[in-house]
Amino acid sequence: MTSRLSRMLDPWRGAPDGDVDPTDVDRHRMRSAAAGVEAVAVAVNRAAGQMGPLRSLTTLGRLNQADGFDCMGCAWPDPDPEHRSFAEFCENGAKAVAEEGTRRRADRDFFARHPVSELATWSDYRLGQQGRITEPMVLRPGRSHYEPISWEDAVALVGDTLRSLDDPDEAVFYTSGRASNEAAFVFQLFARAFGTNNLPDCSNMCHESTSVALAESIGIGKGSVSLQDVQEAELVLVIGQNPGTNHPRMLSALEKCVEGGGRVVAVNPLPETGLMAFDNPQHAKGVVGLSTHLASEYLPIRSNGDLALFQALGALLLERDAVDHDFVDRHTTGFETWKEFVRLVDRDEVLRATGLEWAQIERVADLLAASRRTVFCWAMGITQHRNAVATIKEITNVALLQGNIGKPGAGLCPVRGHSNVQGDRTMGIWEKLPEHFGDALRDEFGFDPPRERGHDVVNTIRAMAEARIRVMVGLGGNFAAATPDSELTHSVLRSVDLNVQVSTKLNRTHVLAGGTMLVLPCLGRTERDVTAAGWQGVTVEDSMSSVHLSVGRNEPAGSLLHGEPWIVCRLAEATLGDGPEGSRIDWSVMAEDYRAIRRHISRVVPGCDAYEEKVNRPGGFVLPHPPRDSRTFETPSGRAEFAVSPLEVLEVPEGHLVLQTIRSHDQFNTTIYGHDDRYRGLAGGRQVVLVHPDDMAHLGLDEGRLVDIVSVWTDGSERVAKDFRVVSYPTARGCAAAYYPECNVLVPLDSVAEGSNCPVSKAVIVRFTAPGVARHHGTHHGAKAGSDHGHRSEVQPHHLS
Repeated sequence: MTSRLSRMLDPWRGAPDGDVDPTDVDRHRMRSAAAGVEAVAVAVNRAAGQMGPLRSLTTLGRLNQADGFDCMGCAWPDPDPEHRSFAEFCENGAKAVAEEGTRRRADRDFFARHPVSELATWSDYRLGQQGRITEPMVLRPGRSHYEPISWEDAVALVGDTLRSLDDPDEAVFYTSGRASNEAAFVFQLFARAFGTNNLPDCSNMCHESTSVALAESIGIGKGSVSLQDVQEAELVLVIGQNPGTNHPRMLSALEKCVEGGGRVVAVNPLPETGLMAFDNPQHAKGVVGLSTHLASEYLPIRSNGDLALFQALGALLLERDAVDHDFVDRHTTGFETWKEFVRLVDRDEVLRATGLEWAQIERVADLLAASRRTVFCWAMGITQHRNAVATIKEITNVALLQGNIGKPGAGLCPVRGHSNVQGDRTMGIWEKLPEHFGDALRDEFGFDPPRERGHDVVNTIRAMAEARIRVMVGLGGNFAAATPDSELTHSVLRSVDLNVQVSTKLNRTHVLAGGTMLVLPCLGRTERDVTAAGWQGVTVEDSMSSVHLSVGRNEPAGSLLHGEPWIVCRLAEATLGDGPEGSRIDWSVMAEDYRAIRRHISRVVPGCDAYEEKVNRPGGFVLPHPPRDSRTFETPSGRAEFAVSPLEVLEVPEGHLVLQTIRSHDQFNTTIYGHDDRYRGLAGGRQVVLVHPDDMAHLGLDEGRLVDIVSVWTDGSERVAKDFRVVSYPTARGCAAAYYPECNVLVPLDSVAEGSNCPVSKAVIVRFTAPGVARHHGTHHGAKAGSDHGHRSEVQPHHLS
């Protein structure tokens, strides 16, 4: 086996010439603290390996600086410009920059050497490690290889195909959260001028539940805190979130909170290293391994137990009269109904749902009661459940109960996963066009946009399965790897007439050959974007509603690359010409001068008046947020809404577990950086399933055993993820965890959160079988896996005495 150290440091293992064995896993020591000198070593090695030492130094020095470019990783906010360090980035931010700034090239010679049938057999890691795509490439039906195509012919192909559709709703326009505000704005304008609200985006799969719940509870679907609030809180609850891997710079904020006397409570099925301790590599004590201990209380909650937990906490706070009565009376409605409901919460049901001890819940209630300033943070461990909207409303109830909104050091903090996913929604990327936004588009551009609801991600896949979608245009991202029910999704993607992907690198979506596939390569954030109007910059919005400028300075990976706004505007121009009759859409002007886009943004998007002036200030500006700014709530009642959500305990059949999909430390979303999950003590293959030792004993599983994971859906259909290595891990009892995108195949398309249609990737009921025996994958039609019971050899559980 390859040594642990070489697996950690070598970014090229398995690429470009071969793949690793996905089940070849090394166990090593779980880390007791996140970051430290080891993280610095990995970041420097990965950056230098991809970009070279000199370019790494100059590029990373501009990352997250006021006059530099924004990280293309997570959406954690930056400190004020005067408080930023020289190295204002984390290990995974450095990896993201290295992936974009790589010296490798997937050029026309690469595509000539490798037929798509071969590329389709490669892992996501190997596909990504081939490097930057340097010119437009087209894969025509029946052809074996991608071929170069000129920009002129590429945009004409898109325009001709879109105009040939019988109905604009036969097209969908998908957006990744990495797109800039300018690109997102012209993309939604393109779709709506074309005549559709089919604007699925990555938020449909991550924080859509947050957007729905907060909009209904407080009148705006965004968090209410600033970075300073997190640092100055007396208590921070981190719920369903792994900041050490997914938002590493958050650890610095939690460290400041603890050093200022605050407390941190971690609520998560897995005891993640980044929730426990932090070795800040920018401080002397962190360099020598003197850790800052973060979470003073850790609740190893059973997956899907969070709604029960917060109902219990609400009941306990009522018992203690830990209520801000003035805030509740002046600013909320529904309190009396909610109070009577939670007072009837059944303790036994709470314990069964959460898997916790009552004393643990009491201790957290005591911390809440004693705190005058509490921040509630959450991520996809909360949003990707069937009852996610209800759970977020319950978290909000507890915050409202104590007046923890609209005051310093307190508030609601949904931590977005992708760098500009929140900005995309602000700029109008939404299948549900708000009336005021549609009116503003009409007034600004002279056409009346469609008002009917379009398709989100899940409904896009359904529409494809029903042959109602003929063209897909993707602005970044990796739709095939990010979405649920992988076999169905891959099949329907192959069925569209034209699939257009604006991308920097090769990914799974590009190798699903069917109709015509067109790959349009774009500039990355690190690179100079120079048009006929001069050097261009773009803007982004972080998790805390701060909008700022991002300007790349590196030499582009190829002379034929263009910025995303330029590409979108040229596609729109080729499709619509001068736009709908009577419209005033200046596509050609916006393509060359992004300031023109920002002028339109200033007149269309709420809170963005004087946009150009504001984003050019060092650090940018913060968008208005009525609950935070003035304790005003734009709900139908004009008050914050307490919500009543009945508790339903997730029932798991004997011999089954609840599986959640997770990231490794060597990935960001669907991008795989390497093969090391350092904090969890794993390296090598990614096809592992983490199971509690007691559950392993109960199910008759041995450490290292190879199994197939079979998910069970309510309609009787089953789906199979093949050949996974069992690894003992101290997750909550009755729970399991495995990496995505490998396990997206287990998530049924119809398993979605009520109210948000977000895929339920954190509560998948699974069982294990011996490899090779459960091979008939269920589909949306309900086909059953392994229906020939005479040939199935399941892993049988031991019976409890």
